Amino acid sequence: MYRLYDITPSQAQEKYIYYALFLSSMKECCDMRGFLSFIVLKLISKKNMSGDDIREELKRRKGSRPSPGTIYPVLKTISESGFIEEIKSSGKAKKYRLTKKGQKELKIATGKFCEIFYDMKDEFQKRC
Repeated sequence: MYRLYDITPSQAQEKYIYYALFLSSMKECCDMRGFLSFIVLKLISKKNMSGDDIREELKRRKGSRPSPGTIYPVLKTISESGFIEEIKSSGKAKKYRLTKKGQKELKIATGKFCEIFYDMKDEFQKRC
């Protein structure tokens, strides 16, 4: 069974899985590519979104808009894993929602994220 946090470093890099940040070297400080699947699941859990919606939200949060070649492979991977599903929408863009399996996986991944970064909670409070 495929899990966001239970993969090899090469799979993480290839599929943009969040745990890659800890398993492989970064090209530059604070490179967030390794967190992308986790972030995409988290965003879709809040509201149904298209790839463009996700790109715009990431631009708003990070200051730069990821390319379609970054976002759409992630959507494909997490869709094939059963974590999200396409929903019917009136527009041309495909919108996605979290599945029950995705909700469960997001809960597990969020727990792992908290375990990893728990000792930084005071830092987060200072910056937020």
